Amino acid sequence: MTVQAFKTAIAPYSKPVRNGLAGLRVLVLKIAETTPGVGRINEDLRWGQYSFLTKESGSGSTIRIDGLPNEENAFAMYFHCRSGLMDEFRELYGAKFKYDGRRALIFGTDDPLPKPELTHCITLALTHHLRKKPRVKKRSGNDTAHYHRHGPRPG
Repeated sequence: MTVQAFKTAIAPYSKPVRNGLAGLRVLVLKIAETTPGVGRINEDLRWGQYSFLTKESGSGSTIRIDGLPNEENAFAMYFHCRSGLMDEFRELYGAKFKYDGRRALIFGTDDPLPKPELTHCITLALTHHLRKKPRVKKRSGNDTAHYHRHGPRPG
């Protein structure tokens, strides 16, 4: 997507919300550019929200940004609810952020972004898959032994 596509996506929101979302976009793209292993970011609309995907590298979990319904002075950064990222953010930063359950960090247009903490959270999301434990490679159907959590199955 282009800068114009981004502007079109955020056009329905108030100017303060548009400015906040633009700041989040710049921050995500800058972090992606400077974080090893992330690679090029694909920008897209997912679930009607402006989204950042690490399609090229597969390094991270999708990040989405959007205004909040019926809120002229707030916007949010969304994360996959089953990724565990929000639990990680709460553990690291507690009351530093306002949370929406297991899915979003909420920002007020009158409040300064906590940039060092937010930068760390975005980095954790963009490298989420790189940081997960590697999966055990599945054996092909031709193998003579099958391995389960208790070791090889008897003959």
